[in-house]
Amino acid sequence: MTSLPTPSAGPPVIFDARRRAARLARSQTTIGAADFLHRRAADNAVHSLEAILRDFDGAVDLSAHPAVFAEILSDSVAAPRVGAIRQAGDPAAPGAAPLPLVDDAADLVVSLMTLHWANDLPGALSQIRRALRPDGLFLGTLLGAGTLKELRGVLTEAELAERGGAQARVSPFADGFDGAALLQRAGFALPVSDVDRVTVRYPNLFALIRDLRAMGETNVLAGPARPLTRSIVTRAAALYAERHAEPDGRIPATFEIVHLAGWAPHDSQQKPLPRGSATMRLADALGVREVGREPKV
Repeated sequence: MTSLPTPSAGPPVIFDARRRAARLARSQTTIGAADFLHRRAADNAVHSLEAILRDFDGAVDLSAHPAVFAEILSDSVAAPRVGAIRQAGDPAAPGAAPLPLVDDAADLVVSLMTLHWANDLPGALSQIRRALRPDGLFLGTLLGAGTLKELRGVLTEAELAERGGAQARVSPFADGFDGAALLQRAGFALPVSDVDRVTVRYPNLFALIRDLRAMGETNVLAGPARPLTRSIVTRAAALYAERHAEPDGRIPATFEIVHLAGWAPHDSQQKPLPRGSATMRLADALGVREVGREPKV
């Protein structure tokens, strides 16, 4: 008799939480000028807040580098008042474990540049949603699928040439176009997702790798990983320059930043009208002449 497969105990483990925590801890002292992506994400989050005519009493920041958001928020003269911001740590570090959040305890939750490391992204978003009070706001940012597309290609080709096989070296980042659907699935109202594509130019591949290490954004995929040899990296650098170098010799690196925003449901929020409840034809609203199809005989 054939036995049935054992049901999965949870989401697949894509990232090594211990390795991620170590890289993040090191980046707290190394990030320096390599914080430009975090600043761009924080700028966007503060800009979103500036358009909201209400204050937020209890806030939680789950960002990998929360000091950046706090600094930019404090410099804004147009942002609403945000009460004491509790820094709750990186939500990706524990893998699929519960986040350090209390249900119905926050008016604002911010998570910048970290959710792309979550093993269970839908689960993390659901926990954030439950942490918000009714009409509370979530602002999040994660790296999207187009991130480091140039690096992904040349590393794979170089390792295949040197070893005859290649491991994944760049994370499988989320597809930015699924952002609003993920928020809706997690129970958020009025979900919004936007993609910001940024091209950063470097003198060579080694400068790009230095920035990624300083950010804490290097490979933390689960499972054993064979170290990259000098010959593989040298070949990858040559391929990068050959395929992507600009006229001045600098190489471009693409980063795709997915911005997310969603509200905890509340009765005061706008809701779509029930189907069939319209009192005006679309043609009348647009001021055009409606042309119908000829009836079938």
